[in-house]
Amino acid sequence: MSAATALMPIPGLIDPVPVRRGPDPRADGRTELVGLSKDAIRAALEAEGFEPRQAKLRSKQLWHWIYNRGVSDFSAMSDIAKAQQPRLAERFAISRPTVVEAQVSSDGTRKWLLRTHDGNDFEMVFIPDSDRGTLCVSSQVGCTLNCTFCHTGTMRLVRNLEPSEIVGQVMLARDALGEWPNPGEESASNYQSEGRLLTNIVMMGMGEPLYNFDNVRDALKIVMDGDGLGLSKRRITLSTSGVVPMMERAGDEIGVNLAVSLHSVRKEIRDEIVPLNRKYGIEQLLEACAAYPGANNARRITFEYVMLKDKNDSDADARELVRLIRKYKLPAKVNLIPFNPWPGAPYECSSGERIRAFSTIIFEAGISAPVRTPRGRDIDAACGQLKTASERKRKSA
Repeated sequence: MSAATALMPIPGLIDPVPVRRGPDPRADGRTELVGLSKDAIRAALEAEGFEPRQAKLRSKQLWHWIYNRGVSDFSAMSDIAKAQQPRLAERFAISRPTVVEAQVSSDGTRKWLLRTHDGNDFEMVFIPDSDRGTLCVSSQVGCTLNCTFCHTGTMRLVRNLEPSEIVGQVMLARDALGEWPNPGEESASNYQSEGRLLTNIVMMGMGEPLYNFDNVRDALKIVMDGDGLGLSKRRITLSTSGVVPMMERAGDEIGVNLAVSLHSVRKEIRDEIVPLNRKYGIEQLLEACAAYPGANNARRITFEYVMLKDKNDSDADARELVRLIRKYKLPAKVNLIPFNPWPGAPYECSSGERIRAFSTIIFEAGISAPVRTPRGRDIDAACGQLKTASERKRKSA
């Protein structure tokens, strides 16, 4: 069995789904440059016969054109000799995921149905606000965690997304938002979020980022590289359902903000709605949060808490949440998320009055507990609603 088709078990007590280590090779045989590190681009050039000194120079030029200028056509790279441009185009690709469908919500939220080069579909969402613009990035095609409140959790896991496909989402969003320098415009090497539409990234799309750790880490290093896409790590948040063994590594090797899909503080309820809890329980999870490198009052851990009617929304639940945050001395805030319905969902959203009462208990304990305004519900782009249109169509057929 080749490396491209070798199977890799996804860890976890619940529904361990074998997933290919990577996608099928490109049909055209070219090497994808997006998602490669600077050193990897140089090595790829050398492997194609470029002299070491020339490969070093060309890799710097390619890096600049790809990540500072957003160029995907070698013929537009004015400082690379015209005689070499066809050679590069024959051997290398600078790609984005294919856009199958793009939707815009009545509130301005945008959702893209994207397709990989080997024919797998996934989704990406952009949420504009008055003071920021947040891109919700996927890490896997499908998901294996089976969280019962989440529509994505009802999908099968197909495969991990490659660094090129994760970075490619950010680049495609910048394409769509018109945020590359204009031809002839001086390009700053460091992306400044001020004045931009895309200012923040959350790894909260389809999939569990910590079950695709290496690819997510390598992609985010390019996104955070001052000579790359140049987005500060303070503006990037990684969300996990609680893959405890990988959390410390995420803090050490990636260093972005941490969000945890908590959703309940009672074992029997969290076992039901976040089945990973049966493997890594609440106490283990909160201990890992307390040890997360870099967490402090300036960089608080965010607990995501979806509000489910008569399931996790009582005053007693709110008080227990406060008790646990205090017990573990966590620099934390709590995002209360009204449940976003989807066809066949087994839950209802808590009432507005109940959500406000829950929030008040947490606020009065000195912990921030804002209620998230649902965005993009009319195009199924809200939290927990992502499930590709192609899969919906297959199931309905």
